[in-house]
Amino acid sequence: MTPDGGVALVTGGAGAIGAAVCLRLASMGLKVAVADLNAESAMEVAGSLSGSGHMGFAMDVADLDAVRGGVDLVASERGPVDVLVNVAGWDRFIPFVDTTPDFWDRVIDVNYRGVLNTSSCVVPSMLERRWGRIVNVASDAARVGSSLETVYAGAKGAVVAFSKSLAREVAKSEVTVNVVCPGPTDTPLIHGMAGELDDGDRFVSALTKAIPMRRLATPDDIAPAVAFLASADAGFITGQTLSVSGGLTMA
Repeated sequence: MTPDGGVALVTGGAGAIGAAVCLRLASMGLKVAVADLNAESAMEVAGSLSGSGHMGFAMDVADLDAVRGGVDLVASERGPVDVLVNVAGWDRFIPFVDTTPDFWDRVIDVNYRGVLNTSSCVVPSMLERRWGRIVNVASDAARVGSSLETVYAGAKGAVVAFSKSLAREVAKSEVTVNVVCPGPTDTPLIHGMAGELDDGDRFVSALTKAIPMRRLATPDDIAPAVAFLASADAGFITGQTLSVSGGLTMA
């Protein structure tokens, strides 16, 4: 089986990285289901994609019932999910000692529990059909740590460990699970987070200088890596973590 004509579900699909991923997957011939907290933005992204059969809808990845409903909606209108890409994420730049349990819960619910929720809803069907691709977008913060993102880094580290373990469980059914770890990426999210700091511009500048290629990633840098791991060509690659970070992390 190939992903041509198959169905891809992308969470956080209306965000900068998510939208770039949707564009790539659509160009591969997939019918893309764009899921996002913002239904209007999700439908706008879906409407911008090449090809046909795309759809956009609201879905809160932190709410298991909402995820079940979203996956059921996609299955009823487009067919079972062949490719799952978890892009949805949320964070703020805050020293750990200044964070609260409510903050921990939100970061973990969106960044880690969201991956658990979507995976639990799509994996059974993938196993039955003996084919599937799951690509979880984590962060290089999970690999090297990141000041002011301690809880986020921990949640993304959990995504990496979960993905490796799930990959082992489902490999014999031709379902692959891989992780893409972006480095600091030039998106409205990172600039919005930096804008909440007194020295936000200097913080972003320091992040940039830490990258050997001396620039932030762009969403278009991230999307091709995700698309490859979602493709038929990556059928013998599973349990891997790929950094797209201009050399910030080298392995």
